[in-house]
Amino acid sequence: MTKSINRTSPKVLGLDVSTRTIGCALFDIQTKELLELTHVSPVPKPKVENKIEELIIKGNIFRKKLEEYVGMGVTHVVIEEPLLNSNNVYTVGTLIRFNTLVCKEVYDVLGVVPEFVSTYNSRKFAFPTFSSKKTIKENLYYLVVYLKDIDKKVVIWELVAKREPQIIWSYTKNNTLKKESYDMTDSYACALGYMKMKEIW
Repeated sequence: MTKSINRTSPKVLGLDVSTRTIGCALFDIQTKELLELTHVSPVPKPKVENKIEELIIKGNIFRKKLEEYVGMGVTHVVIEEPLLNSNNVYTVGTLIRFNTLVCKEVYDVLGVVPEFVSTYNSRKFAFPTFSSKKTIKENLYYLVVYLKDIDKKVVIWELVAKREPQIIWSYTKNNTLKKESYDMTDSYACALGYMKMKEIW
């Protein structure tokens, strides 16, 4: 965090959780200002063979990031619900386990019980133009959201980048956006969508 933050004002922390990368978006609730947009990619060192132990270690690594928010006035933590539509039962089970670990870390470190928001509601409320049929008819740009060969994550990134022009994004050597950026923008939409859905904003 580079900017000076008012520690007394309430904050909302949005999290997009996967076992590879956790996107984090911190907002001031009163001003609606984005204070930080980042990610954590927990990699156990040395590598462990036991997958449950690996998840626990990743949770411990994420805890260090959460500790940066202690005393910052975080009153809401919102996590995007994991998508459970994978055909791989092991993948679904692993994601649910890790989400549970992240929830416990949030509660232990920040003393906040996390709330969950679906991916659909996250995007719908954060960016109404993303799902509004009326808007789609009026603006052909958003029609791409409904085409199967268009990645919705890319559209969300474009919307966040337009809303937050000060963000400097990271690119690969091939000049493609790093995948972590999509986790970051999902966490942004998660927090923004939840606050609008609950009519706090």
